[in-house]
Amino acid sequence: MVEFENHVEDVERLIRTVSAIIKKRGREILADFDITPPQFNALLTLIQSGSLTIGELGERMYLACSTATDLVDRMERNGLVARERDTNDRRVIRLKVLERGHQMLDEVMMARKRYLSSVLEKISGDEIKAMIVALVHLSELMTQEEVAQD
Repeated sequence: MVEFENHVEDVERLIRTVSAIIKKRGREILADFDITPPQFNALLTLIQSGSLTIGELGERMYLACSTATDLVDRMERNGLVARERDTNDRRVIRLKVLERGHQMLDEVMMARKRYLSSVLEKISGDEIKAMIVALVHLSELMTQEEVAQD
């Protein structure tokens, strides 16, 4: 039992360490692209979720409505997104990621992949495969727990 608890502590600490480093490097990469972390997260959310209202975007990002509105205003001024009327209900305004937003996200993701690739090239192929298997399994288990709680 003590060994299991040590593994839990090790896994939690290692995930936290890797996450913090990726977050730090991710912010450095974003600075090169003139996009803020919340804008990047909003683009990711919009592209993964499809057309959302500002309220829906705010809910998914855990932002107050006023904060989500300010974020979208800045993104709109930077040519990343546009507000469009819903085709089914003209009272509803949906957000559309513009070509510049897609390009920005693609460029940032390529830079992030280059960084991770530079780290992973120092690890054997077998270790990478084992890491992927373990991370997929962990992700699936955690996702199942999240779905069960909702």
